[in-house]
Amino acid sequence: MSADQIHLVRHGEVFNPQGVLYGRLPGFGLSDLGRNMAQAAADDLAARERPVTALVSSPLQRTQQSAEPIAAAFGLEPVLDERVIEPENRFEGKRMRGPGGALRDIRNWPLLANPWEPSWGEPFRSIADRMLAAIDDAWNAADGGDAVIVSHQLPIWMAHRRLAGVSLSHDPRRRRCALSSITTLERRGERFVEVGYTDPAAGLAAQATDVGAV
Repeated sequence: MSADQIHLVRHGEVFNPQGVLYGRLPGFGLSDLGRNMAQAAADDLAARERPVTALVSSPLQRTQQSAEPIAAAFGLEPVLDERVIEPENRFEGKRMRGPGGALRDIRNWPLLANPWEPSWGEPFRSIADRMLAAIDDAWNAADGGDAVIVSHQLPIWMAHRRLAGVSLSHDPRRRRCALSSITTLERRGERFVEVGYTDPAAGLAAQATDVGAV
């Protein structure tokens, strides 16, 4: 039996006092505020009173920690899936803006040559392909009820744009995918469609730091 809905949950705020683009670097877990944001997402899902029967997480520390309150709420063990991981990014470990920021260093400018691919990391189409494959498998693996996938901003946004039928190229500053937000999908015939977006941690956002990606 397949899933009824798929919920794509972004992780909460990361403890990142240096303000670097952390990407896939190890050692970047949730801040105390980020844990509260993750709990807000779990509470939102529980309040819907829908059975959640499958939980998938990116293997990175911040997503596994964000999955913990969801696992506790529904009595599930998260399954790690590399396909929903943060994309590779050649700016990992660098501060992007401000004095000494990577965008001001002329040596980094060749990495910005093609923002529509993008030239600094994994191609958008590759991110969308792997994310949709993971979504399809989660949908098929669920024993009825709903499936939750805890992932990252760009993979969730690529899934959104692919399903919306719009270009994957975009302005990173205009992504609608807040910390601990929930993007909900349903299967309609042979394809998935987005049926909802909620931001349960919006009340905490003013205190949060969300280091933007390029």
